[in-house]
Amino acid sequence: MTSSASTVARSYTVADFDFPLPPELIAQHPAPERSASRLLDGTGPAPVDRVFRELPTLLRDGDLLVFNDTQVVKARLFGQKASGGQLEMLIERVLLPHEAMDGSAHEVVAHLRVSKKPQPGGRLHMAGGVTAGGFDAVFLGRWPDEQGQLFRFRLQGPAGETPYELMARHGHVPLPPYITHADEADDERRYQTVFARVPGAVAAPTAALHFDEAVLAALEARGVLRASVTLHVGAGTFAPMKAGRIEDHVMHHERYAIPPETLQAIADCHSRGGRVVAVGTTTVRTLESWARSSQTQGDTNIFITPGFDFRVVDLMVTNFHLPQSTLMMLVSAFAGHDHIRALYDHAIAQRYRFFSYGDAMLLQRA
Repeated sequence: MTSSASTVARSYTVADFDFPLPPELIAQHPAPERSASRLLDGTGPAPVDRVFRELPTLLRDGDLLVFNDTQVVKARLFGQKASGGQLEMLIERVLLPHEAMDGSAHEVVAHLRVSKKPQPGGRLHMAGGVTAGGFDAVFLGRWPDEQGQLFRFRLQGPAGETPYELMARHGHVPLPPYITHADEADDERRYQTVFARVPGAVAAPTAALHFDEAVLAALEARGVLRASVTLHVGAGTFAPMKAGRIEDHVMHHERYAIPPETLQAIADCHSRGGRVVAVGTTTVRTLESWARSSQTQGDTNIFITPGFDFRVVDLMVTNFHLPQSTLMMLVSAFAGHDHIRALYDHAIAQRYRFFSYGDAMLLQRA
């Protein structure tokens, strides 16, 4: 199942979503406390500087917060070819049994950084290989087809472990490319939300990293309800736009699921006049995909650009995004291009911290 929607305002170009960012504003580590991050309140005509723990005061009794409960897996793995050449693998997706060539739960698709790509049937020795306590990866072909950018592997551990078990034992936290340090012990805890439940993401739903138990308790006390969706964030979220024109960009696919209780919570929220508050662009993409396809699970490659008609989400909590990225286009579609540019100019002038470990914004649908 695929959900795809794109309405491109022809007056915009990729350059319209560019901005100069001082590199020192790219956060390399999270704030000491999750809710101590800054929050730029962009719901009014002028920006207001706040602290994230103030978020409950900006919401109302009867509003509904929708989170992405995906769990980041330790998807970055290191190994070597049979010839001894070093390689790096980033597992993008663990295939479901009905997607696997042999019907098992041991096949994955991955990005591969290696000097020479393997031949079908070739064996890569990951974390030392089976004989050294690691595992082997047998190359099965390109994915999703012969021209695909990803590679399909069957993982073989010494005790028949699942890919998730092998990643948990041998993998590294897949930090974004703009974080320059290798993953550390604290990253395993902080590059994960406090309500992560369903393993499968290779990137965190970063707007949700600011929530801690104190903020969740304050939201509950205020009468703000909670629901969840699952979208397994892929590495494509960091991919730069290569197309010269917005409408020529090909979006990556990500797997999502929405439980029946969340659909009921959204219907109840709207019927009582409450607002649906999406935590992160991944939640926005999930909900708006469902609104167009009526599919509660499957793959989405929805591409949200200015001119898009939002059908579900009223408010959004989000971090600051990469220049010329699809996520810059999404937030511009949601809150208005000029308004977003003004908020980003303010954030840079006020030295907000950017990207995954950075600060957050609260936006209202234009």
